[in-house]
Amino acid sequence: METPFAAPSLSGLGQERRLTARTRAKREASTISAELDQFDIAIVGAGHAGAQAAIALRGQGYEGRIGLIGDEPDLPYERPPLSKEYLAGEKPFERMLLRKESFWEERDIRLLPSTRIERVDARTHELFDAEGESIRYGKLIWAGGGEPRRMPCGSDAGLSGVHAIRTHADVQLLRKELAAADRIVVVGGGYIGLEAAAVLTRLGKHVTVVEAATRLLSRVCGAPISDFYERLHRAAGVEFRLNTMTDCLEGEDHHVRGVRLSCGESLPADLVIIGIGIVPSIEPLTAAGIDTANGVRVDAQCRTSDPDIFAIGDCALHVNAWADSAEIRLESVQNANDMAKVAAQVITGTPAHYDALPWFWSNQYDVKLQTAGLSMGYDDHVLRGSPDEGSFSMAYLKAGRIVALDAVNRPADFVQAQKLIRARASPSLAALADIEMPLKTLIPTS
Repeated sequence: METPFAAPSLSGLGQERRLTARTRAKREASTISAELDQFDIAIVGAGHAGAQAAIALRGQGYEGRIGLIGDEPDLPYERPPLSKEYLAGEKPFERMLLRKESFWEERDIRLLPSTRIERVDARTHELFDAEGESIRYGKLIWAGGGEPRRMPCGSDAGLSGVHAIRTHADVQLLRKELAAADRIVVVGGGYIGLEAAAVLTRLGKHVTVVEAATRLLSRVCGAPISDFYERLHRAAGVEFRLNTMTDCLEGEDHHVRGVRLSCGESLPADLVIIGIGIVPSIEPLTAAGIDTANGVRVDAQCRTSDPDIFAIGDCALHVNAWADSAEIRLESVQNANDMAKVAAQVITGTPAHYDALPWFWSNQYDVKLQTAGLSMGYDDHVLRGSPDEGSFSMAYLKAGRIVALDAVNRPADFVQAQKLIRARASPSLAALADIEMPLKTLIPTS
């Protein structure tokens, strides 16, 4: 196990200094001390990845000072329910907390909420927040995630009634405005957009989804899955504008009133939800000279180009064994948790490397989609069952080998497909298509 970092002394840290409102709240009922602003391991980002990294470090027996720094005021919480049960009002926020407040206190993990890190000095091992205050670190785990992608035209700036679904605060505000809204336009036909559309339709709202691609979920699944979900949503009353770009948002009295499409059509809107992906939050690392592109480049140990800085989760750009060793980012809870565990093991001296099989899920209406593996670049596919039955799977193959599977209301196929993919199996198409044949029987025995 690594020896805890002994941070250099910082002038004036043992003396009283002017406190901002944010600092006073953070240090309420405690003595100002050097330890509060210097950590053996500082974790930036208190989402799934950051929280799991802190948990895993303690689980590995790490005894040094850990600081978990987040830019939201809340305790670390689950993100997936934001576009589903929490938006629908079916799950209270308290049940979304990853751990109770006492958990962090008992494990001596110092939480620094409402703290946005805007600058990193890799040479001096310092982080600087929005108020210019510094935090020293021995090792840094960057789990900054990403920010919702803005409308390319920039017309969403300054208009109320325009929402993202990324944080607790985002959905709190959206829920407050729903009562006065009837017509809602969702820009983006991916997981977030469709999950929100399902919830809002069930709440009695008139929903239109605008998608630039020719079909829904085009970046993550094949046409049969896309067609199934389009029929599912249309049956519930959702309207679609596919293969359609958004030109700009239209407003009146600083509130959104419509969405003008590139074809010239204008969709009336009381609210607009933007679900067109995220931009990885990596600017401080880029400015610090860390190797970045569409994310922070990391090796198999989740280490960046600086040996004392790790990056995990949505913002980590890595070579993925399940994507033909392509360099990708994965925006999923699975990736966040597994990368966090690898980083914690490496920091505490346990050999580890990231090679986890990706998996995802999405709940829409009473339908659960579960995906194992990555289907990018597939050259063949097989349907198990019929989409008309509402329970089926689609297996993806590349050069005869199964690389991914989408399971719609078929959890057994999802579980067994993970083993089949890990085995790098090449089952016959006929066997894959036989819905009476459990996938586990196709796993090679040698």
